[in-house]
Amino acid sequence: MPPLRSRGPLGPREGLSVEGKTLRVCLLPAWQVPGQAGTWQAREGNIRSKGRSPSRSWHAALFLRPGEVIESVDAHRIWQVAQGELQLQMTRATYDTWLKGTFAVSYEDGLLIVGTESPYAKEWLENRLLGTIKRTLAGIQGHTVEVRFIVKAHQTQPSSPLLEEPALAFPRDPVRTPPLSSLSLNPRYTFETFIVGSSNRLAHAAAYAVAHRPAEAYNPLFLYGGVGLGKTHLLHAIGHVPSTKNLRVLYISSETFTNDLINSIRNQTTEEFRLKYRHIDVLLVDDIQFIAGKESTQEEFFHTFNTLRSANKQIVISSDRPPKAIPTLEERLRSRFEWGLIADIQPPDLETRTAILRFKAESQSHPIPAEVIDFLAHKIQSNIRELEGSLNRVVAYAQLLNRSLSVEVATAALRELSPRREPPSLSQIMEAVAGFYNLSLDDLKSPRRSKAVAFPRQVAMYLAREETASSLLEIGKALGGRDHSTILYGYEKISSLADEDSLRRELLSIKEMLYHALP
Repeated sequence: MPPLRSRGPLGPREGLSVEGKTLRVCLLPAWQVPGQAGTWQAREGNIRSKGRSPSRSWHAALFLRPGEVIESVDAHRIWQVAQGELQLQMTRATYDTWLKGTFAVSYEDGLLIVGTESPYAKEWLENRLLGTIKRTLAGIQGHTVEVRFIVKAHQTQPSSPLLEEPALAFPRDPVRTPPLSSLSLNPRYTFETFIVGSSNRLAHAAAYAVAHRPAEAYNPLFLYGGVGLGKTHLLHAIGHVPSTKNLRVLYISSETFTNDLINSIRNQTTEEFRLKYRHIDVLLVDDIQFIAGKESTQEEFFHTFNTLRSANKQIVISSDRPPKAIPTLEERLRSRFEWGLIADIQPPDLETRTAILRFKAESQSHPIPAEVIDFLAHKIQSNIRELEGSLNRVVAYAQLLNRSLSVEVATAALRELSPRREPPSLSQIMEAVAGFYNLSLDDLKSPRRSKAVAFPRQVAMYLAREETASSLLEIGKALGGRDHSTILYGYEKISSLADEDSLRRELLSIKEMLYHALP
């Protein structure tokens, strides 16, 4: 094959003559043009790139294997050439976000069909970059080229010998990519360290399925529950599994998402923000309830959600309440959160609390007696975080005083190390119970015996006995002059039912209302 010859200084739309045929090629910065004699043959000429500094040297280069003659150009090669030129006409962030992942599907009768895996990218290309792309293709082909974008999965094609780049003598700057999951996931939060019980069985099963089959099981998966019940643990456990399969996993809190959005607007880096959040395989968002009322954050998360789900990427969200109970959340987001599976995590029952304490006790330097574990399991009912904290307090208290662990030591540790608070009054308990069950104080004190009134009245009797030092006669007087036997019966009835999930949740909710209202 005769050597390639330049026809003189090359302009932006000039070509190189190859055995009588003219072929237009992409433009490369001078530092990207390799010189590997014997392997590649190239001729280059200085040009000035449109929109760039006139003093910067750019080159038109054609790479051919020795003895090879290019006879035709197909859709794949046309789009590769176009991408080379488009890369010079826009910022790296813009190119990497919207054009780098595109690919040619077909070219026929002047119509080039280009595929992209993201519906959002398709919309952006059609609305923002179509004119630039058509002008670039017209310059390459010498005539007008129509362009149509479609959403399609990319099937890897063999590299083209025309535009295949050999290894560069100087490596390019690395493209900024989303952080790897290992940078943000807690190694202690795995499925192996998660204790499963009746209160969290559904959430655990759904999380396990999502982790092992992202975007195939439940998408999105919405986990909700109170503070310290294991939502964050499950999010991290989900993230660890796909990260071992080289999938890109991003765990964030809703606050981080909001702060990143604000910074991207302030620094004019919204394209990099979208590159970070929309080019991942699994998105894990903690405490989504905090985006309620933030219009810009909800708008951006709405588009991020749509982009990922349309691209068949997994989304997992956690909250302290179900979607329909999040105030000022946009209806379009609420409906999308309810598309997949909603799983709640309830406060652990006695058996689960005991299992958690036994598991935590194994990591302690000294053995924990079974009676201490049983005492803590009955004493702490609100959440797992407080349960673990109480165990740590008891162990630390015994070590500091150089005493053996016992129920007496545990009782003293919780009494001395827990914050002191005044017990509620009988009137405060009555008001809290009446408010929780949407009754009036007169209803609780009345002689009415319907279930809607009698059961809340018995709950008030139980809480009055548990939370105050009042006598049966004093409690009976506060509840309309009932005798002590009635109060004792009501207390014992609620005590026998207190370990049932539904009643336990009601009692915890009333206590939370009661103590949060105290000064």
